[in-house]
Amino acid sequence: MDTLEAIYQRRAVKHFDPGHRLMPEEEKELLEAAMQAPTSFNIQHWRFVILRDPQLRQKIRKEYGNDQAQMTDASLLVIIAADTQAWRKNPERYWLNAPKEVADLLVGWMGPFHEGRDWLQRDEAQRSIGMAAQTLMLAAKDRGYDSCPMIGYDIDKVAELIRLPADHVMGPMIAIGKGTKEPWPKPGQLPLNEVVVENSF
Repeated sequence: MDTLEAIYQRRAVKHFDPGHRLMPEEEKELLEAAMQAPTSFNIQHWRFVILRDPQLRQKIRKEYGNDQAQMTDASLLVIIAADTQAWRKNPERYWLNAPKEVADLLVGWMGPFHEGRDWLQRDEAQRSIGMAAQTLMLAAKDRGYDSCPMIGYDIDKVAELIRLPADHVMGPMIAIGKGTKEPWPKPGQLPLNEVVVENSF
């Protein structure tokens, strides 16, 4: 599928075929595509939590997820979390394939850029989550699958269920699978001249 076509066809689909499953190689392909999303300093903050256990999915849906059917019916359900402290954790590994002078320079910049700026660490993690989420959904669309990003769940309770580490943050849950109903018509995009600003506000 053409990239622009995937962008325009991607919709938040609410109804999935509960009997459909992705093949392991399809799942791997989608997750590896999501990992091509950019991250600051190539830190790759994101962590893809695959919710595979049907009982866990059911618990999240019924107790913490506002009974959203996508949580149990999608072929693949992923929470995208991120490690806000990834910049501290053996940062040389993010630049293994770069020329040594480039790797040394960028690894050396990571500490001063992040140190003491908790707001920046969280913001960078969330930016990385967002780019990975969109990349995952577009890859799914390219492969003929539908998706739905979800934030309508009790983040704190679900974080406890998945034992989210203290230095990680939660992002959206992404449901992927075979849609069974046509999505609603697009509700409408703002006109371009309302969202584009030339040089300054």
